Amino acid sequence: MEQKKIDRINELARKTKSPAGLTPEEEAERALLRQEYIAACKSNLMAHLDNTLIQHPDGTRTRLRKK
Repeated sequence: MEQKKIDRINELARKTKSPAGLTPEEEAERALLRQEYIAACKSNLMAHLDNTLIQHPDGTRTRLRKK
């Protein structure tokens, strides 16, 4: 995810805490950005787990299984 989008998420979060709050358009934008951020995090985690090996006591290595 681009740093510009993460900065926008943080900006909207700060604005939420202010007395003015968010407009309905900003709330919709925040929801879309959050969904995109969560999808990117899940994708990164899955890629990391796909490249993870478990080493057994006998020295053999196996990949993690998908459940």
